[in-house]
Amino acid sequence: MVLAGGALLVLALALVALMLARPSSSAPAPTAAASAPAETSADVGFARDMAVHHQQAVEMSFIVRDRTTDVAVRRLAFDIINTQANQRGMMLGWLEMWGRAKSSPGPPMEWMGHTVTPRGEGALMPGMATDAELDALRAAKGRDAEVLFLRLMTVHHRAGADMAQAAAAAAGTAEIKNLASGMVLGQRSEIALMADMLKERGAAV
Repeated sequence: MVLAGGALLVLALALVALMLARPSSSAPAPTAAASAPAETSADVGFARDMAVHHQQAVEMSFIVRDRTTDVAVRRLAFDIINTQANQRGMMLGWLEMWGRAKSSPGPPMEWMGHTVTPRGEGALMPGMATDAELDALRAAKGRDAEVLFLRLMTVHHRAGADMAQAAAAAAGTAEIKNLASGMVLGQRSEIALMADMLKERGAAV
């Protein structure tokens, strides 16, 4: 009886090993990296560049949040922080899933066929503020901080919307197409809102 029981145990273990080794008809599909968009694709390029672009928008929003008590400006800053930080996380997550580096050794916006010439330190892409402009925002208070923020963010959004529109047209993945299309609508809506807010403060864009 002992020998029979031992033999049954060995047979059971062998069957389990065979089942684990044999491919299952319900096995998961190939990994996302295997079917990922190409390194030079609009999807990968946009995800990398817009993640950087969004990071600065979030930074500017945190700065102005602490430089004014105005409810409308603080609400806008809060919305930008939450929306763009979330979108940035999604794009970085897709890059990770695709097995692509989160930064590129090449110049920004190369996927658009652009040659980008930074207009100052910190302004890596169109619309981005320079380090000097960020320092000025940190030094400003009250209405001055509000106006400077609204002007800088308007320029930032315009360039971001242009980049997103290009990605929506050129991307091969539904994830980037849908996200980029939503960005165009959202940022253009905020551009209109900021134009009204500047007028309320007697300032031009």
